Amino acid sequence: MRLLYDLGIFLYGVLLRLIAPFHAKAKFWVQGRKGLMKKISQTVDSNQKHIWFHFASLGEFEQGRSVMEQIKQRYPKEKIIVTFFSPSGYEIRKNTGLADYVFYLPEDTKRHANQFLDAINPKLAIFTKYEYWFHYFDQLEKRGVRLLMISAIFREDQLFFKRYGGFYRNLLKKVSFFFTQNMESVHMLKWIGITKAGLAGDTRFDRVVELPKTHKSVDAVESFVAGQQVLVAGSTWPADEELLKGLLANHSKWKAVLAPHEIHEDHLKQLEKTFPSALRFSKFSSYSLEQISKEQVLIIDNIGMLSSLYFYGQIAYIGGGFGAGIHNTLEAATYGMPVIFGPKYEKFQEAMDLVELGSGFPISTQEELNQIFGALQDVNKLSIAGASAKKYVNTRSGATQIIMKYLETEKLIG
Repeated sequence: MRLLYDLGIFLYGVLLRLIAPFHAKAKFWVQGRKGLMKKISQTVDSNQKHIWFHFASLGEFEQGRSVMEQIKQRYPKEKIIVTFFSPSGYEIRKNTGLADYVFYLPEDTKRHANQFLDAINPKLAIFTKYEYWFHYFDQLEKRGVRLLMISAIFREDQLFFKRYGGFYRNLLKKVSFFFTQNMESVHMLKWIGITKAGLAGDTRFDRVVELPKTHKSVDAVESFVAGQQVLVAGSTWPADEELLKGLLANHSKWKAVLAPHEIHEDHLKQLEKTFPSALRFSKFSSYSLEQISKEQVLIIDNIGMLSSLYFYGQIAYIGGGFGAGIHNTLEAATYGMPVIFGPKYEKFQEAMDLVELGSGFPISTQEELNQIFGALQDVNKLSIAGASAKKYVNTRSGATQIIMKYLETEKLIG
């Protein structure tokens, strides 16, 4: 199985290099790893101990952010190294002030793992939610470096729990401790013989619970909204945007702030075809007051504003539910907004919780979206759903403090 794993890593890298000239993300992935080991070894002081945080992408960074913030606040002398697998994480957060160094993660080979760990000299490694890399985990274990998985969550359909999943179960056993999002995950780990796990909750709650208190005002959005009811659509994809087009055609009194997941020019032009009269955030200063007042859709053509944009909305639509899975619902819920999303949400505990509470509304068709949005025009229903969403976020914070207590008790920091 190890040979198949190594072959899979090799073929994945070959595939990305082949498609890089035609695919923007693949191009970033490939270019970001050219000369990477040399860059790391020349940049990082290997005589200095570091805390290594790894994130798959931007969402996982935001999930683990509260832990980094607490470490920086309480132990400012600690040195932090952050790695990303995906360009969508690295390219946006490569200059974060929370880390002393930010890199792409070198491909998971035995040679790379040894070189990387020699260069960064980790005292502790913290991974968020998922990403299980054999050679990195194996070398951390052999070096006696603690490896923690925070905000971990498991499902029965994962390879770890299959009859033929022995290789992956052994990989989990290299983790020193799992801080899980729910008790079901703790029980599932125990079923396969892993007892070093405990319920902490999802660290994202600690991050998002602060957003309403710290959100940044956006003058252009305030001008566009001008006191009208607003639908904020976050991290949308084309399938979501087609449904939103149909919805807004029937609700002309509502304004929409649309922040697509992909902001490359091809997609933005496609959005302008979908919403022909839409305004673009980057061109906002060129519009007349009449245009701003008249138009229904504002397209946000940059990254990093979404968590502040929800402040201006009454209802949120979260994209991704017609693809790999929905994006972050909690950033909207913390503002006291009901959230609507596509059908692929079962892998996300918070989405399932919001649905059960009557604050999250999955839809699969235009008709279902119209029905749900129509029902939320009732002021009482809208208020109850929003209040329930906010309460859900507020009552589930605290995971970061549990993790920090463990780090301090085990003398892993400081």
